[in-house]
Amino acid sequence: MTVDTPIRQATRPGVLHRVSGWAMRHAGLALVLWVLVLAAVTGAATVVGANYQSDNSLPGTDSQRVTDLFTAHQPKGDTASVQIVVRADGGLDADKARVESMLAAVRTLPQVSAIADPFGGQGDLSTDRRTAFATVSLDVAAADMPVDGVRAIIHRAQDFARPGFQVEVGGDLARSASDSSGGASEGAGVLAALVILVFLFGSLLAATLPLLTAVFAVGSTVGLLMLASHLFKVPEYTTPVMMLVGLGVGIDYALLIFSRYRHELLKGEADPKIVALDTAGRSVMFAGCTVVIALLGLLALGLGSLQGIALGVTMTVLMTMLAAVTLLPSLLTLFGKRIERSVRKHAAKQRRTPGAGWRKLAGTVQRGPWVPLVLGVVALAALSLPALGMRLGFADAGTDDPAKTSRKAYDLLAEGFGPGFNGPLVVVSEGDAQLLGQTLAKDPGIAAVTPPQVTPDGKITTVLAFPKSAPQDAATSDLVQRLRKDTLPKLEGTYLVGGATAAADDFAAAVSKRLPIFVLVVVGLSAVLLMAVFRSVLIPLKAAVLNLLSIGASLGVITLVFQHGWFGAQAGPIEAFVPVMIFAIVFGLSMDYEVFLVSRVHEEWRRTRDAREAVREGLASTGSVITAAAAIMIVVFAAFLLSPDRMLKQFGLGLATAVLLDALLIRCVIVPAVLRLFGQRAWWLPRGLERVLPKIKLE
Repeated sequence: MTVDTPIRQATRPGVLHRVSGWAMRHAGLALVLWVLVLAAVTGAATVVGANYQSDNSLPGTDSQRVTDLFTAHQPKGDTASVQIVVRADGGLDADKARVESMLAAVRTLPQVSAIADPFGGQGDLSTDRRTAFATVSLDVAAADMPVDGVRAIIHRAQDFARPGFQVEVGGDLARSASDSSGGASEGAGVLAALVILVFLFGSLLAATLPLLTAVFAVGSTVGLLMLASHLFKVPEYTTPVMMLVGLGVGIDYALLIFSRYRHELLKGEADPKIVALDTAGRSVMFAGCTVVIALLGLLALGLGSLQGIALGVTMTVLMTMLAAVTLLPSLLTLFGKRIERSVRKHAAKQRRTPGAGWRKLAGTVQRGPWVPLVLGVVALAALSLPALGMRLGFADAGTDDPAKTSRKAYDLLAEGFGPGFNGPLVVVSEGDAQLLGQTLAKDPGIAAVTPPQVTPDGKITTVLAFPKSAPQDAATSDLVQRLRKDTLPKLEGTYLVGGATAAADDFAAAVSKRLPIFVLVVVGLSAVLLMAVFRSVLIPLKAAVLNLLSIGASLGVITLVFQHGWFGAQAGPIEAFVPVMIFAIVFGLSMDYEVFLVSRVHEEWRRTRDAREAVREGLASTGSVITAAAAIMIVVFAAFLLSPDRMLKQFGLGLATAVLLDALLIRCVIVPAVLRLFGQRAWWLPRGLERVLPKIKLE
């Protein structure tokens, strides 16, 4: 393939060429349209607002059957509540008047309908009479309760605190109300990305273009997601995850195209924009499609809680792809002369030959490929081992920041009433309720059992069993399994175990059961696409194995940090949906670098038919761009470690670790070693597949 092949291909009336060509010919109009879209979508979303809803249904599980029974037999329109927890060092009897005054003050607040009396003899007072809680019933559902209203309850209650008399407020609403509004992590990531781009291109203007592309894409998607939340069930946490992925991917895609534009400009190409879009632009579109396939593979799991977030992140990737091939070309056209001067000026100051260091690294790896290959694979496998012991669950107040009032309330209840008080098991009975209570009380893992409560229609009975262990302890999960498999089946009648811990176990079981299908769908479709592009059997196989290793290593790091408490992190289970989301996102993102590197190697291979030379030149052309793009993704993802949300911290660490390992270890060391060992066989494809597979060209 000659150097001018991309220009000849660019003249073909493909969709990408037509769209990008229109954006370049009407650069001002394209930019105005993007501004109008961003303004219109943001304005409409602001007026309409968001209607975020989580679909936590788990069809076919015991915990879901418990929920369905309550829905069928309990009165409709359940309202929300919070808990006020008080502790007096000298005993609450001496501070009874203060407690009653505090509750009377809270009772006057809007949305408060009733408050239970902690001195009413209903088990709301600890045995040492130092800790008590009062359930504050609200007159609205949780989704309709304003955050300011919850904060008013917290502040009014804590006005009565004094030394020796502690007042805290717990419950899901209190947890949400005390969360920070966020924004620091996104801002820190964007600022760090700008610094890296300035060092890479030596120009603030050139560095700003990829950032602007990402910001426009993410900003538009946020508004679209808010509007889509009225049509689909979209969880509230979708927005920060979407921004996390969107900023990283948006900057990444724009950077890959801009770097190819810069390369062709310095080569003296007549129209570097066309060449960049017809080479790197095609790679970006293909890589984006693999990300979308991986995300849509989540639909194969059939879990409603994941479908909404998959939709949101898929929308983000599609918008970043559109921005990369429309907004970026228009910006390059509008600021072309100034960018060209700054690029040439920066290149003139460089003393080293571009790509010399990467060419040398590739040569070193090729001289002894087995050593880096074995060491790299062993390192990835070692990091993956902790993931085999990963324990899934759902975050509760026990993993919150110790400074939050919801965490303090959680700790006070655990200290005063036992660690299992914060996560009771809900056992629903259609049999002998008295026998059920007696049987549960004999279990060594249960601290206390409440008297049976009959639903208003008299058809089912509910018993609360308080474990001796905390909700997120492995012992509590073992207790759930023991009750379901051994204890309750021996009784006559129907008995179901629900509650937060049981739901987490059911979710983990559902994911584990359907995970093989998910992996086969994602890996299989991606392998077929890679096979069609590179006309190779070994390239897709290599990509699948190495991507799985990088994902396993990132999950292993998450397990060490968040489950085992390394580096001072709060120890606890991993959020139940984080591993599958990381698998989908990382597998897609890994294809970005795979496609970008291997497409350049393939381009050189078609031109020279020299396998070694193709690897050296491919890495020399892409090494600096891959590491720069990876550095940007890493700082954007790692910035989410600043978030107060445990789930976002896990996402940020997992994605940053995966990109770090993928870009530096896999793409720059292991892949050149593997391609050296493959030699010309890397581009072999059986004749039968050659006839069947469609031809997709990236160069």
